[in-house]
Amino acid sequence: MSTTEQAGAQAGPYGLPGTSGRVVVVTGAGGPTGEAVAARLAARGDTVIGAGLDEAPGVHAVDLADPEAVRAFAARVAEEHGRADGVVHLVGGWRGSKTFAETDLADWDFLHRQLVRTLQNVTLAFEPLLRDSPGSRFAIVSATAAARPTQGNAAYATAKAAAEAWTLAFADALRDTPAAATILVVKALVNDAMRAASPERRFPGFTDVKDLAEAVAALWDRPAGEVNGLRWDLTS
Repeated sequence: MSTTEQAGAQAGPYGLPGTSGRVVVVTGAGGPTGEAVAARLAARGDTVIGAGLDEAPGVHAVDLADPEAVRAFAARVAEEHGRADGVVHLVGGWRGSKTFAETDLADWDFLHRQLVRTLQNVTLAFEPLLRDSPGSRFAIVSATAAARPTQGNAAYATAKAAAEAWTLAFADALRDTPAAATILVVKALVNDAMRAASPERRFPGFTDVKDLAEAVAALWDRPAGEVNGLRWDLTS
């Protein structure tokens, strides 16, 4: 993305009419990852509707762990925009321990709410809109830990694996439609603020949020059959 595109994407609030005709919902839009993805989609002309726990410029306050609140949000998107051509689910969180024996199951409760329950609510609420779109895309960000859990990551890896399984089930539901659901896999994410705060760190294997945003944008450039059910590894 050029400097001009970045400036244009960041100049106004998300949710303003875009030029592509595409309407994309970004959950977790208030964080650095959500901001990068929303900016990239807005730069290419999409109408981006942000959702997060707290109200902010361009971000609607929605408790995504509350199914009623998510259904109301989906109804609002349908009423105000008439469609949803994509949902990028970026709600995250991490909890862990040094050893398996030290695992606190309160961490599991937190991660289940953040990584699994919000995903379930969002997919169930937005499925009708995504089905009605001529070529919608749905995406989550998972982690390599889901396939290679370590003892201190037991709760986190389990929650990520559950989120992947749910997304693959959603992909199966979309199999005979022009829509697609994709899992984007990273080791971890890094952004400019993290680099500035720790200039001595190299962040090996981390995926920059801007690169993640490019991968998200590319989902609409590939046929649904190529990306539906795809577990796309962004660590290389």
